[in-house]
Amino acid sequence: MSAAFDDRRFRDVLGTFTTGVVIVSTTLDGKPQGMTIGAFTSVSLDPPLIAFLPAKSSKTWPKIRSAGAFTINILAQDQEALCRAFARTSHQKFDGVDWFQSEHGTPHLAGALSWLDCTLNTVVDAGDHEIALGDVCALTQGKKDDPLVFFGGAFRVLEAPQHTTEA
Repeated sequence: MSAAFDDRRFRDVLGTFTTGVVIVSTTLDGKPQGMTIGAFTSVSLDPPLIAFLPAKSSKTWPKIRSAGAFTINILAQDQEALCRAFARTSHQKFDGVDWFQSEHGTPHLAGALSWLDCTLNTVVDAGDHEIALGDVCALTQGKKDDPLVFFGGAFRVLEAPQHTTEA
């Protein structure tokens, strides 16, 4: 880290950027696997590509990488508990979780806003993380709701904009 700022200041400044939250899920050796990711983005429309940035220290990321196929589950605002559960290091993340298998064999978490089924395209080294590019092979929209968002170190609820009418 540069002498100009420390880790805490870096995190505080980056915390001023609102991020959506997703769970990346896969099936490996017949068992569902998943992890929470806050660094997710669309990359390209043609071809359709997405990216997420897993930490190199993750115990789940090597399983997802090995499987080669995964689903991006875009979380709804009422899925904070699910997000927190999948952020922990645990072997039983799917215990008690309502999910179903996609046509591509990957877990779709019930109640998500949308699902993107992907195959792993490329992995790029990026400091203490990696950048995983995925080819999107199927898209499904789920329930209509607001997304789960993270801002300033906390989960937030979006508020509808206040419209005023001029007299």
